[in-house]
Amino acid sequence: MSFDKTIHLPVGADEAFALITEPERLRRWQTVAARVDLRIGGEYRWTVTPGHHAAGTFQVIEPGKRIVFTWGWESGMDLAPGASTVTITLEPDAGGTSLRLVHEGLTADQAAAHAEGWNHYLDRLIAETTSASGAGPDEWSAAPDPIDHFSAADASLAVLLGVLRKLTPEDREKATPCEAFNAHELLEHLAGSLKHIGAALGADLTDHAEAAPEVRIAGLAQPTLEAFTRRGIEGTINMGFAELPATVVAGIVNLELLVHAWDFAKATGQELVVSNVVTDHVEALAMETISDQVRASGSFAPASPVAETAGSLERLIAFTGRTIAA
Repeated sequence: MSFDKTIHLPVGADEAFALITEPERLRRWQTVAARVDLRIGGEYRWTVTPGHHAAGTFQVIEPGKRIVFTWGWESGMDLAPGASTVTITLEPDAGGTSLRLVHEGLTADQAAAHAEGWNHYLDRLIAETTSASGAGPDEWSAAPDPIDHFSAADASLAVLLGVLRKLTPEDREKATPCEAFNAHELLEHLAGSLKHIGAALGADLTDHAEAAPEVRIAGLAQPTLEAFTRRGIEGTINMGFAELPATVVAGIVNLELLVHAWDFAKATGQELVVSNVVTDHVEALAMETISDQVRASGSFAPASPVAETAGSLERLIAFTGRTIAA
């Protein structure tokens, strides 16, 4: 069985090729995070939605014309990475580019499931190229089901990158709810945290400090979360300063991504849109991660008061010692 669909994009073939191959462009319409080694035999790994990772290798690459890659999932669908093949062909047409996507090597059930997915994401690709605001946040990435340490981190990363995407150079010096950091300093802190945790997990990291904030943090978070997902939450991790339970380190990752998303949003006047499914889960992780001993070390201020009617995001932020009205 196969899936076969053709759409029109009002952009040139080179721009269309960039949209389907470059991590920064893929994050606009199809993925939360993406690792891409764009060469024959090179591997890719896409976090399509939180907790769901597609992977395969590139078979044919003709820039601006065609790309062929194997496709499968690290878990679920009974379709292992490399078990099926996707071919995307680009041809100039009136006013832009015709994009044809053919996904082959599927069972009937797999074809039906992938048809739903491809239709959703191809619609988002059209929106990315036709709407002034782009495709916007993907509702499929908002509330992982089921949710765990890693799918919550993926969802939190999606929220964070959406906020960082809107940062401008003029935002660098703006104060944040982290009293010790302005926006630029907070970005450096977040990058440093991801590098520290990623190194402890053995991730292959490169920090592009000159890149835009979203691109920089995505480039550090993707390999860190990939390494952590493959390692799992059993046992302990040597963090250099201490041997910590892997569950605690996973809690720290979630807090770094989601709480700092709130910090950046507050600093720049953005509205933070995040599902209660995610905030409930990260709040529970915070309760396990931020002990009195951790607060005594100066990492977190005492918990702030919060109204009984407060939602889980407000409770989470208050528990980290931040003032909700900040």
